[in-house]
Amino acid sequence: MSTTTEDGGKKERNVPKPVFTDAEAGSQEFPSSTSRSYNYFTPAKRRASVYEDVTFDVQPDPERHLTQGWIYGFADGSSGYPKEWTALKSTDWHQFRDPNEEWEQTIYRNNANVVRQVQHNIANAKAAHSFAQWNRNWVDIVAKHVSAFAHGEQGIGMYVYTPAQRDAPTNMINNALAVGAVHKLRFAQDIILYNLDLSEEIESFDGQAHKETWQSDPVWQGVRRNIEQLTATRDWAEAFFATAVVYEPLVGELFRSGFVMQVAALQGDFTTPTLMGSGESDTAREQRGARALFGMLAEDPEHGEANKATMRDWLAAWTPVSVEAARLLQPIWSQLSEKAVRFEDSLERSQARFEGLLSDIGIETPKEAQTV
Repeated sequence: MSTTTEDGGKKERNVPKPVFTDAEAGSQEFPSSTSRSYNYFTPAKRRASVYEDVTFDVQPDPERHLTQGWIYGFADGSSGYPKEWTALKSTDWHQFRDPNEEWEQTIYRNNANVVRQVQHNIANAKAAHSFAQWNRNWVDIVAKHVSAFAHGEQGIGMYVYTPAQRDAPTNMINNALAVGAVHKLRFAQDIILYNLDLSEEIESFDGQAHKETWQSDPVWQGVRRNIEQLTATRDWAEAFFATAVVYEPLVGELFRSGFVMQVAALQGDFTTPTLMGSGESDTAREQRGARALFGMLAEDPEHGEANKATMRDWLAAWTPVSVEAARLLQPIWSQLSEKAVRFEDSLERSQARFEGLLSDIGIETPKEAQTV
């Protein structure tokens, strides 16, 4: 700012001038200044993957880098991501890596590919008029039971995996659970959109029947009860364990693979199995994450034995619930005019998958779990 002197000239005022300088940290030059790979964590392999670079330590933690402590808290005095939100313990929660290496770009890419493939299959079926070849009772089964399955998937995605991903203590676990939630929600939507397509293509198809089936049909009340109990579970690790390790092999896989994908072709339906197959693929990815997480906790050098005991307790509590839900589904197998597979055979395969998953984690199947 300046003023005018008596002779008309301008006089500079003597005021401090602002001086703009580079921030000290940002202006420094060091060997990896231009690198997009980061070295503030130890990668699982010799070099960090893109997945690790873009997900590790995105969520700060007072145990890693956040020296001032959590910057927000709750009314009960807890703050951030309390370790007490699960009964399981770890010497280092940050050791977990999602074996699927999911991050933002892969989520969009994988889901877009699945939706694109499902849409192509349905479009091809419409063009070939293949829905007209379905057995009449199969039309009823798809309208009621296949479509009802969407309600359970929606419940798991929205009210089990989504809350669990918020409560888990590290960004790596959060990310894996968030992907699981996205998969479940997309699959539920795929089923309902398929229902709408069938309502237009098949004159006798009742597109509203699935609502009454889910709410009132005794066949589905065990599944509904199982999922509602999962949604009420506040321990995030227990909710994930009871869903991915117990419910999915004993109930979800039993229906998707043990029933629909086994019997649909004999009913003249070559389209629905491709839709169910996408759900199977999604679940396999979540179970790979469950193996890695719970296997890590079972082998923890300090808390491993206590964690195994806790997981055995969870098995004792949740296995009977899922076994009951599975057995109540048996009448659906009896509705087929062409008997492709026995219910007991499907259940036996689900039991084998269940025991194999427990073995991979490092937990023996307890006697109370061998009730199938």
